[in-house]
Amino acid sequence: MTSTALETADAAATAAEAADRDEHIAPAPRVSVQAFCESAETAGAVQAAAEDRRMVKAHLRVQMGGAAAAVVAFHSSPTPNVIILESQTHGEDILSGLDELSEVCDAGTRVIVIGRFNDIALYRELIRRGVSEYIIAPVRPIDVVRGICGLFGAPGAKPVGRILAIVGAKGGVGASTIAHNIGWAIARDLKLDSVVTDLDLTFGTAGLDFNQDPPQGIADAVFSPDRVDTAFVDRLLSKCTDNLSVLAAPATLDRVYDFSPEAFDSIFDALRTSVPYVVLDVPHLWSGWTKRVLVGADHILVVASPDLANLRNTKNLLDLLRAARPNDHRPLYCLNQVGIPKRPEIKPADFAKALGDDPIAIIPFEPTIFGTASNNGQMIAEVSAGHRVAEIFRQTALLLAGRNETKKPRAGLLTPLLGKLMQR
Repeated sequence: MTSTALETADAAATAAEAADRDEHIAPAPRVSVQAFCESAETAGAVQAAAEDRRMVKAHLRVQMGGAAAAVVAFHSSPTPNVIILESQTHGEDILSGLDELSEVCDAGTRVIVIGRFNDIALYRELIRRGVSEYIIAPVRPIDVVRGICGLFGAPGAKPVGRILAIVGAKGGVGASTIAHNIGWAIARDLKLDSVVTDLDLTFGTAGLDFNQDPPQGIADAVFSPDRVDTAFVDRLLSKCTDNLSVLAAPATLDRVYDFSPEAFDSIFDALRTSVPYVVLDVPHLWSGWTKRVLVGADHILVVASPDLANLRNTKNLLDLLRAARPNDHRPLYCLNQVGIPKRPEIKPADFAKALGDDPIAIIPFEPTIFGTASNNGQMIAEVSAGHRVAEIFRQTALLLAGRNETKKPRAGLLTPLLGKLMQR
Protein backbone atom coordinates (compact mmCIF):
# COMPACT_ATOMS: atom_id res chain seq x y z
CA MET A 1 0.00 0.00 0.00
CA THR A 2 1.36 3.42 -0.94
CA SER A 3 2.02 6.15 1.59
CA THR A 4 -0.90 8.16 0.18
CA ALA A 5 -3.23 5.20 0.62
CA LEU A 6 -1.99 4.68 4.16
CA GLU A 7 -2.60 8.33 4.99
CA THR A 8 -6.10 8.09 3.54
CA ALA A 9 -6.82 4.95 5.58
CA ASP A 10 -5.50 6.60 8.75
CA ALA A 11 -7.64 9.68 8.12
CA ALA A 12 -10.72 7.50 7.58
CA ALA A 13 -10.02 5.58 10.78
CA THR A 14 -9.59 8.83 12.73
CA ALA A 15 -12.86 10.18 11.31
CA ALA A 16 -14.64 6.95 12.24
CA GLU A 17 -13.33 7.11 15.80
CA ALA A 18 -14.47 10.73 16.10
CA ALA A 19 -17.92 9.77 14.81
CA ASP A 20 -18.11 6.96 17.38
CA ARG A 21 -17.32 9.39 20.19
CA ASP A 22 -19.89 11.90 18.95
CA GLU A 23 -22.62 9.29 18.59
CA HIS A 24 -25.05 9.42 21.48
CA ILE A 25 -25.86 5.89 22.63
CA ALA A 26 -28.49 5.51 25.32
CA PRO A 27 -27.41 3.30 28.25
CA ALA A 28 -28.65 -0.28 28.35
CA PRO A 29 -31.31 -1.11 30.94
CA ARG A 30 -30.97 -3.86 33.53
CA VAL A 31 -30.78 -6.83 31.17
CA SER A 32 -28.88 -10.11 31.07
CA VAL A 33 -26.65 -10.81 28.08
CA GLN A 34 -24.77 -13.99 27.18
CA ALA A 35 -22.28 -14.10 24.33
CA PHE A 36 -21.08 -17.30 22.64
CA CYS A 37 -17.97 -16.53 20.62
CA GLU A 38 -15.78 -18.56 18.27
CA SER A 39 -12.70 -16.33 18.18
CA ALA A 40 -10.56 -14.85 20.92
CA GLU A 41 -10.66 -11.43 19.22
CA THR A 42 -14.45 -11.23 19.32
CA ALA A 43 -14.56 -12.57 22.88
CA GLY A 44 -12.12 -9.84 23.92
CA ALA A 45 -14.17 -7.13 22.23
CA VAL A 46 -17.39 -8.32 23.89
CA GLN A 47 -15.69 -8.51 27.28
CA ALA A 48 -14.32 -4.99 26.82
CA ALA A 49 -17.83 -3.80 25.91
CA ALA A 50 -19.04 -5.08 29.28
CA GLU A 51 -16.78 -2.50 30.94
CA ASP A 52 -18.28 0.42 29.01
CA ARG A 53 -20.17 2.94 31.17
CA ARG A 54 -23.36 2.45 29.14
CA MET A 55 -23.36 -1.22 30.10
CA VAL A 56 -23.12 -0.63 33.84
CA LYS A 57 -26.64 -1.95 34.49
CA ALA A 58 -26.42 -4.91 32.11
CA HIS A 59 -25.02 -8.28 33.19
CA LEU A 60 -22.87 -9.68 30.38
CA ARG A 61 -21.24 -13.11 30.34
CA VAL A 62 -18.86 -14.34 27.64
CA GLN A 63 -18.38 -18.01 26.68
CA MET A 64 -16.73 -19.79 23.77
CA GLY A 65 -18.30 -22.30 21.41
CA GLY A 66 -20.70 -20.33 19.22
CA ALA A 67 -24.24 -21.51 18.48
CA ALA A 68 -23.51 -25.14 19.43
CA ALA A 69 -22.47 -24.11 22.94
CA ALA A 70 -25.55 -21.90 23.25
CA VAL A 71 -27.87 -24.79 22.37
CA VAL A 72 -26.24 -27.00 25.02
CA ALA A 73 -26.34 -24.23 27.63
CA PHE A 74 -30.03 -23.42 27.19
CA HIS A 75 -31.30 -27.00 27.12
CA SER A 76 -31.40 -26.92 30.90
CA SER A 77 -31.50 -23.20 31.77
CA PRO A 78 -33.63 -20.19 30.82
CA THR A 79 -32.33 -17.90 28.12
CA PRO A 80 -31.22 -14.33 28.94
CA ASN A 81 -32.69 -11.11 27.55
CA VAL A 82 -30.03 -10.99 24.83
CA ILE A 83 -27.93 -13.71 23.17
CA ILE A 84 -24.88 -12.81 21.09
CA LEU A 85 -23.72 -15.51 18.68
CA GLU A 86 -20.53 -15.44 16.66
CA SER A 87 -20.30 -17.63 13.57
CA GLN A 88 -17.32 -17.96 11.27
CA THR A 89 -19.23 -20.20 8.83
CA HIS A 90 -21.24 -19.45 5.68
CA GLY A 91 -24.93 -18.59 5.53
CA GLU A 92 -26.54 -22.04 5.57
CA ASP A 93 -24.55 -23.10 8.60
CA ILE A 94 -25.49 -19.91 10.47
CA LEU A 95 -29.18 -20.51 9.71
CA SER A 96 -28.91 -24.15 10.78
CA GLY A 97 -27.41 -23.14 14.12
CA LEU A 98 -30.17 -20.57 14.66
CA ASP A 99 -32.83 -23.17 13.92
CA GLU A 100 -31.40 -25.43 16.63
CA LEU A 101 -31.21 -22.52 19.06
CA SER A 102 -34.83 -21.55 18.40
CA GLU A 103 -35.94 -24.90 19.81
CA VAL A 104 -34.49 -24.09 23.25
CA CYS A 105 -34.81 -20.30 23.20
CA ASP A 106 -37.43 -18.60 25.37
CA ALA A 107 -39.93 -16.24 23.75
CA GLY A 108 -38.85 -12.62 23.90
CA THR A 109 -35.11 -13.28 23.85
CA ARG A 110 -33.29 -11.03 21.38
CA VAL A 111 -30.45 -12.37 19.27
CA ILE A 112 -27.44 -10.56 17.82
CA VAL A 113 -25.35 -12.46 15.28
CA ILE A 114 -21.72 -11.62 14.57
CA GLY A 115 -20.66 -13.00 11.19
CA ARG A 116 -17.84 -12.77 8.68
CA PHE A 117 -19.76 -12.14 5.46
CA ASN A 118 -21.29 -8.94 4.14
CA ASP A 119 -24.24 -10.66 2.48
CA ILE A 120 -27.51 -8.76 2.06
CA ALA A 121 -29.46 -11.93 1.31
CA LEU A 122 -28.19 -13.51 4.53
CA TYR A 123 -29.02 -10.36 6.46
CA ARG A 124 -32.60 -10.35 5.18
CA GLU A 125 -33.05 -14.03 6.03
CA LEU A 126 -31.68 -13.49 9.54
CA ILE A 127 -34.08 -10.60 10.14
CA ARG A 128 -36.96 -12.71 8.77
CA ARG A 129 -36.13 -15.39 11.32
CA GLY A 130 -36.27 -12.89 14.17
CA VAL A 131 -32.60 -11.97 14.60
CA SER A 132 -32.43 -8.43 16.01
CA GLU A 133 -29.03 -7.40 14.63
CA TYR A 134 -26.29 -8.69 12.35
CA ILE A 135 -22.78 -7.28 12.92
CA ILE A 136 -19.89 -7.99 10.57
CA ALA A 137 -16.60 -9.03 12.18
CA PRO A 138 -14.08 -7.88 13.18
CA VAL A 139 -16.00 -6.01 15.87
CA ARG A 140 -14.91 -3.31 18.26
CA PRO A 141 -16.25 -2.88 21.80
CA ILE A 142 -18.28 0.16 20.71
CA ASP A 143 -19.96 -1.97 18.01
CA VAL A 144 -21.12 -4.41 20.67
CA VAL A 145 -22.29 -1.60 22.96
CA ARG A 146 -24.21 0.01 20.10
CA GLY A 147 -25.80 -3.31 19.17
CA ILE A 148 -27.00 -4.13 22.68
CA CYS A 149 -28.13 -0.63 23.64
CA GLY A 150 -29.86 -0.16 20.29
CA LEU A 151 -32.17 -3.10 21.02
CA PHE A 152 -33.90 -1.14 23.76
CA GLY A 153 -34.37 2.22 22.02
CA ALA A 154 -37.90 2.42 20.66
CA PRO A 155 -38.10 3.58 17.03
CA GLY A 156 -38.94 7.28 16.86
CA ALA A 157 -38.45 7.72 20.60
CA LYS A 158 -37.24 11.05 21.91
CA PRO A 159 -33.43 11.06 22.22
CA VAL A 160 -32.17 10.38 25.72
CA GLY A 161 -30.78 13.47 27.43
CA ARG A 162 -27.07 14.02 27.96
CA ILE A 163 -25.47 14.31 31.37
CA LEU A 164 -22.65 16.82 31.92
CA ALA A 165 -20.79 16.29 35.21
CA ILE A 166 -18.71 19.13 36.64
CA VAL A 167 -16.45 18.53 39.64
CA GLY A 168 -13.66 20.40 41.40
CA ALA A 169 -10.17 18.96 41.61
CA LYS A 170 -9.99 20.53 45.06
CA GLY A 171 -12.42 22.22 47.40
CA GLY A 172 -12.96 25.92 46.85
CA VAL A 173 -11.96 26.10 43.18
CA GLY A 174 -15.37 27.38 42.05
CA ALA A 175 -16.70 24.23 40.38
CA SER A 176 -20.27 24.90 41.54
CA THR A 177 -20.23 28.45 40.18
CA ILE A 178 -18.95 27.18 36.84
CA ALA A 179 -21.54 24.36 36.72
CA HIS A 180 -24.39 26.79 37.37
CA ASN A 181 -23.19 29.32 34.79
CA ILE A 182 -22.72 26.61 32.16
CA GLY A 183 -26.21 25.24 32.80
CA TRP A 184 -27.61 28.75 32.53
CA ALA A 185 -25.69 29.40 29.28
CA ILE A 186 -27.02 26.17 27.72
CA ALA A 187 -30.56 27.28 28.56
CA ARG A 188 -30.29 30.94 27.53
CA ASP A 189 -27.73 31.05 24.74
CA LEU A 190 -28.40 27.66 23.13
CA LYS A 191 -32.18 27.78 23.81
CA LEU A 192 -32.07 24.20 25.07
CA ASP A 193 -33.91 22.83 28.11
CA SER A 194 -31.49 22.03 30.91
CA VAL A 195 -31.60 21.09 34.57
CA VAL A 196 -28.88 22.01 37.04
CA THR A 197 -28.78 19.25 39.65
CA ASP A 198 -27.06 20.03 42.95
CA LEU A 199 -25.58 16.83 44.37
CA ASP A 200 -24.03 18.49 47.43
CA LEU A 201 -27.00 17.85 49.69
CA THR A 202 -25.31 19.30 52.77
CA PHE A 203 -23.65 22.49 51.50
CA GLY A 204 -25.02 22.96 47.97
CA THR A 205 -25.37 26.50 46.65
CA ALA A 206 -27.59 26.11 43.57
CA GLY A 207 -30.60 27.49 45.43
CA LEU A 208 -28.64 30.57 46.48
CA ASP A 209 -26.96 31.12 43.11
CA PHE A 210 -30.28 31.03 41.26
CA ASN A 211 -32.14 32.93 44.00
CA GLN A 212 -34.49 30.01 44.59
CA ASP A 213 -35.88 28.55 47.81
CA PRO A 214 -37.88 25.52 46.69
CA PRO A 215 -39.75 23.52 49.35
CA GLN A 216 -38.67 20.27 47.68
CA GLY A 217 -35.58 19.10 45.85
CA ILE A 218 -33.25 16.23 45.16
CA ALA A 219 -33.40 14.90 48.74
CA ASP A 220 -37.10 14.09 48.30
CA ALA A 221 -36.21 11.93 45.31
CA VAL A 222 -33.13 10.18 46.64
CA PHE A 223 -34.88 9.17 49.85
CA SER A 224 -38.01 7.96 48.02
CA PRO A 225 -36.58 5.72 45.28
CA ASP A 226 -39.85 3.78 44.87
CA ARG A 227 -41.69 6.96 43.89
CA VAL A 228 -39.16 8.21 41.36
CA ASP A 229 -40.44 8.59 37.82
CA THR A 230 -40.51 11.41 35.29
CA ALA A 231 -43.65 12.99 36.73
CA PHE A 232 -42.38 12.85 40.32
CA VAL A 233 -39.00 14.39 39.48
CA ASP A 234 -40.69 17.07 37.38
CA ARG A 235 -42.67 18.17 40.43
CA LEU A 236 -39.43 18.63 42.37
CA LEU A 237 -37.86 20.97 39.82
CA SER A 238 -37.70 24.68 40.52
CA LYS A 239 -38.17 26.66 37.30
CA CYS A 240 -35.72 29.54 36.84
CA THR A 241 -36.31 30.50 33.19
CA ASP A 242 -38.28 29.13 30.24
CA ASN A 243 -35.46 26.66 29.50
CA LEU A 244 -33.75 26.24 32.87
CA SER A 245 -34.80 24.37 36.00
CA VAL A 246 -32.95 23.52 39.20
CA LEU A 247 -33.07 20.36 41.26
CA ALA A 248 -31.84 21.96 44.45
CA ALA A 249 -30.11 20.49 47.50
CA PRO A 250 -31.61 21.01 50.96
CA ALA A 251 -28.28 22.42 52.30
CA THR A 252 -29.13 21.42 55.87
CA LEU A 253 -27.37 19.43 58.56
CA ASP A 254 -30.41 17.74 60.07
CA ARG A 255 -29.39 14.34 58.70
CA VAL A 256 -26.32 12.50 57.46
CA TYR A 257 -26.20 11.88 53.72
CA ASP A 258 -24.59 8.50 53.10
CA PHE A 259 -25.56 6.96 49.77
CA SER A 260 -25.10 3.67 47.98
CA PRO A 261 -23.36 3.83 44.58
CA GLU A 262 -26.69 3.39 42.77
CA ALA A 263 -28.63 5.93 44.84
CA PHE A 264 -29.02 8.52 42.08
CA ASP A 265 -29.50 6.16 39.12
CA SER A 266 -33.29 6.34 39.03
CA ILE A 267 -33.22 10.15 39.28
CA PHE A 268 -30.81 10.47 36.36
CA ASP A 269 -32.84 7.97 34.32
CA ALA A 270 -35.98 10.03 34.88
CA LEU A 271 -34.22 13.27 33.93
CA ARG A 272 -32.72 11.71 30.78
CA THR A 273 -36.17 10.89 29.43
CA SER A 274 -37.45 14.46 29.60
CA VAL A 275 -34.55 16.93 29.49
CA PRO A 276 -31.93 17.29 26.71
CA TYR A 277 -29.16 18.42 29.08
CA VAL A 278 -28.62 17.62 32.75
CA VAL A 279 -25.76 19.52 34.41
CA LEU A 280 -24.53 17.80 37.56
CA ASP A 281 -22.84 19.89 40.24
CA VAL A 282 -20.75 17.10 41.80
CA PRO A 283 -19.27 17.81 45.26
CA HIS A 284 -15.54 17.42 45.89
CA LEU A 285 -15.46 14.06 47.65
CA TRP A 286 -14.57 10.53 46.64
CA SER A 287 -17.05 7.75 47.29
CA GLY A 288 -18.78 4.95 45.45
CA TRP A 289 -21.61 7.17 44.29
CA THR A 290 -19.48 10.13 43.14
CA LYS A 291 -17.24 7.80 41.14
CA ARG A 292 -20.30 6.19 39.55
CA VAL A 293 -21.74 9.61 38.70
CA LEU A 294 -18.54 10.74 36.97
CA VAL A 295 -17.88 7.50 35.09
CA GLY A 296 -21.51 7.36 33.93
CA ALA A 297 -21.71 10.94 32.62
CA ASP A 298 -21.67 11.73 28.91
CA HIS A 299 -19.18 14.59 29.34
CA ILE A 300 -16.97 15.50 32.30
CA LEU A 301 -15.36 18.81 33.21
CA VAL A 302 -12.80 18.98 36.02
CA VAL A 303 -12.30 22.47 37.47
CA ALA A 304 -8.84 23.25 38.83
CA SER A 305 -6.91 26.18 40.24
CA PRO A 306 -3.27 26.63 39.13
CA ASP A 307 -1.40 25.16 42.11
CA LEU A 308 0.41 21.91 42.86
CA ALA A 309 -2.37 20.13 44.77
CA ASN A 310 -4.84 20.88 41.97
CA LEU A 311 -2.36 19.60 39.39
CA ARG A 312 -1.93 16.32 41.26
CA ASN A 313 -5.66 15.85 41.81
CA THR A 314 -6.55 16.76 38.24
CA LYS A 315 -4.04 14.25 36.89
CA ASN A 316 -5.40 11.51 39.16
CA LEU A 317 -8.98 12.23 38.09
CA LEU A 318 -8.21 12.43 34.38
CA ASP A 319 -6.13 9.26 34.44
CA LEU A 320 -8.82 7.27 36.25
CA LEU A 321 -11.66 8.55 34.08
CA ARG A 322 -9.79 7.94 30.82
CA ALA A 323 -9.14 4.36 31.85
CA ALA A 324 -12.75 3.82 32.98
CA ARG A 325 -14.25 5.33 29.80
CA PRO A 326 -12.18 4.06 26.84
CA ASN A 327 -14.99 4.53 24.31
CA ASP A 328 -15.95 8.08 25.27
CA HIS A 329 -14.67 11.58 24.76
CA ARG A 330 -11.79 12.22 27.08
CA PRO A 331 -12.62 14.10 30.31
CA LEU A 332 -11.92 17.83 29.99
CA TYR A 333 -10.55 20.34 32.46
CA CYS A 334 -10.46 24.10 32.87
CA LEU A 335 -8.41 26.47 35.01
CA ASN A 336 -10.26 28.87 37.29
CA GLN A 337 -9.17 31.77 39.52
CA VAL A 338 -6.10 32.42 37.39
CA GLY A 339 -4.13 35.55 38.24
CA ILE A 340 -4.79 36.07 41.96
CA PRO A 341 -2.47 38.94 42.97
CA LYS A 342 0.68 37.94 44.86
CA ARG A 343 -0.20 34.24 44.74
CA PRO A 344 2.48 32.00 43.24
CA GLU A 345 0.85 29.98 40.44
CA ILE A 346 1.71 27.25 38.00
CA LYS A 347 1.54 28.79 34.54
CA PRO A 348 -1.27 27.39 32.35
CA ALA A 349 1.29 26.21 29.79
CA ASP A 350 3.21 24.29 32.47
CA PHE A 351 -0.04 22.89 33.89
CA ALA A 352 -1.01 21.66 30.43
CA LYS A 353 2.43 20.19 29.77
CA ALA A 354 2.33 18.19 32.99
CA LEU A 355 -1.07 16.75 32.07
CA GLY A 356 -0.35 16.29 28.38
CA ASP A 357 -3.58 18.12 27.59
CA ASP A 358 -4.71 21.73 27.22
CA PRO A 359 -7.46 23.29 29.35
CA ILE A 360 -10.62 24.08 27.43
CA ALA A 361 -10.91 27.39 29.26
CA ILE A 362 -8.78 29.70 31.38
CA ILE A 363 -11.00 31.76 33.67
CA PRO A 364 -9.34 34.84 35.18
CA PHE A 365 -9.63 35.90 38.82
CA GLU A 366 -12.42 38.51 38.76
CA PRO A 367 -13.57 38.95 42.37
CA THR A 368 -15.86 41.90 41.73
CA ILE A 369 -18.14 40.36 39.14
CA PHE A 370 -18.15 36.91 40.77
CA GLY A 371 -18.86 38.40 44.19
CA THR A 372 -21.64 40.61 42.86
CA ALA A 373 -23.28 37.70 41.05
CA SER A 374 -23.06 35.46 44.11
CA ASN A 375 -24.51 38.02 46.51
CA ASN A 376 -27.35 38.90 44.11
CA GLY A 377 -28.28 35.34 43.24
CA GLN A 378 -27.42 35.92 39.58
CA MET A 379 -25.29 34.43 36.85
CA ILE A 380 -22.26 36.27 35.44
CA ALA A 381 -24.03 37.15 32.16
CA GLU A 382 -26.94 38.63 34.12
CA VAL A 383 -24.58 40.99 35.90
CA SER A 384 -22.61 41.89 32.75
CA ALA A 385 -23.61 40.18 29.49
CA GLY A 386 -20.59 41.55 27.64
CA HIS A 387 -17.98 40.55 30.21
CA ARG A 388 -15.19 38.30 28.96
CA VAL A 389 -16.01 35.69 31.61
CA ALA A 390 -19.59 35.49 30.35
CA GLU A 391 -18.20 34.71 26.88
CA ILE A 392 -15.99 31.98 28.34
CA PHE A 393 -19.01 30.31 29.91
CA ARG A 394 -20.96 30.55 26.67
CA GLN A 395 -18.17 28.99 24.62
CA THR A 396 -17.62 26.26 27.21
CA ALA A 397 -21.35 25.48 27.17
CA LEU A 398 -21.17 25.17 23.38
CA LEU A 399 -18.31 22.73 23.64
CA LEU A 400 -19.84 20.54 26.36
CA ALA A 401 -23.20 20.49 24.58
CA GLY A 402 -21.51 19.36 21.38
CA ARG A 403 -22.66 22.43 19.45
CA ASN A 404 -20.32 23.72 16.74
CA GLU A 405 -19.79 27.41 16.20
CA THR A 406 -17.35 29.09 13.87
CA LYS A 407 -17.04 32.29 15.88
CA LYS A 408 -13.52 32.62 17.22
CA PRO A 409 -13.30 33.35 20.97
CA ARG A 410 -11.24 36.27 22.15
CA ALA A 411 -7.56 35.59 22.48
CA GLY A 412 -6.61 34.25 25.87
CA LEU A 413 -10.12 33.20 26.87
CA LEU A 414 -10.28 29.71 25.47
CA THR A 415 -7.83 27.41 23.85
CA PRO A 416 -8.29 27.44 20.06
CA LEU A 417 -10.05 25.01 17.79
CA LEU A 418 -12.89 23.71 19.93
CA GLY A 419 -13.76 21.21 17.24
CA LYS A 420 -10.29 19.73 17.37
CA LEU A 421 -10.62 19.20 21.12
CA MET A 422 -13.75 17.11 20.65
CA GLN A 423 -11.99 14.83 18.14
CA ARG A 424 -9.20 13.87 20.52
